[in-house]
Amino acid sequence: MKFTASSAELLKALTAVAGAVPTKSTLPILECVLFESTKGGLRLSATDLEISIVQTLKVKFDSAGTARDARVAVPARRLMDTLRALPDLPIAFTADEEFNVELKTDQGVYKMVGQDGADYPSLPELKGGTKIEMGATVLRRAIQKTSFAVSKDALRPAMMGIFFQVHGSRARAVATDGHRLVKLTLNDIASKENVDFIVPEKAMSLAGKVVSEGPCSVTVSEGYVGFDFGHSIVLARQIAETYPNYEAVIPIENDRKLTINRAAMLAATRRVGLYSSTMTHQIRLSLDEGRVEISAEDIERSSEAHETVLAEYEGEPMEIGFNSVYLTEVLNNADSDDVVFEFSSPNRAGIVTPARQEEGENMLMLIMPVMLNTYA
Repeated sequence: MKFTASSAELLKALTAVAGAVPTKSTLPILECVLFESTKGGLRLSATDLEISIVQTLKVKFDSAGTARDARVAVPARRLMDTLRALPDLPIAFTADEEFNVELKTDQGVYKMVGQDGADYPSLPELKGGTKIEMGATVLRRAIQKTSFAVSKDALRPAMMGIFFQVHGSRARAVATDGHRLVKLTLNDIASKENVDFIVPEKAMSLAGKVVSEGPCSVTVSEGYVGFDFGHSIVLARQIAETYPNYEAVIPIENDRKLTINRAAMLAATRRVGLYSSTMTHQIRLSLDEGRVEISAEDIERSSEAHETVLAEYEGEPMEIGFNSVYLTEVLNNADSDDVVFEFSSPNRAGIVTPARQEEGENMLMLIMPVMLNTYA
């Protein structure tokens, strides 16, 4: 295989697939990136057997030195480190029949030993299945607004991914870790069939990094899901678990409503949270007409703090406790100037929604309270 390409463009393509390269593997060849010559250009592939990423890069092949469908597995880390250390300049790539790889520039020559590309594991081919069409910006939005609530608990694998429900022209992206929940309803999604699937958070994070402007095609088939962005494809094994009934934990009848400036509430929560217990991060919200008082104390360090933020409040006065870290993340992901909190009682979840929803979507977040010692 012989081709010439820009070192910067080759590094950019390698960076896109590198997220699927395991740092250590019982199969050494997985620590390589597969180079393949195709009609569409140079095809770069990487996989950890759970997640795979494919990137196509247009390069100038040497027809005399490149066999049809030539394949070579190149050590990912050494190749990327070399390209990072080089300025943007033309680079000549050569791989011989013994899979010896040579990079040549006008400044020097760099050699490494690759492996037979025929030994590289085959990537899943998603044939048939359900196809979903959406804009890349819609997918990016779903990833950005749900990832923070994905669980890290391996004992609850279903919650370690983002749950998608696509029914007709409407889709939901849901994530929860048992303490927080976010439900993002998105319009303008085209699917001929109704389909539900769970994608691992890591795969969605990698898809978010390679997503580009324009249309995105999602294929759900045989335990896998594929995100096709044109020049980039992300393939992931679905989480084969039943997602919990998240609707059951969303309180319906909420007779207390707090409307407050998001930035003011976020800043106060951050400041007061510094004085909360390092174990529980508990803060107390005292809700009353026209205001909310945020307070915290850390008995072990003999410290406490409280702030009052002006707000619109409807309902009986109430005190409720939250984890300041979780509340901060929820407020961070609400985009509007004002947010609306809805409560029913101090021991039931609070609902948080942007006062003004983004066009084409509806966002609902939920945060579980922590028990305060003043409860009856």
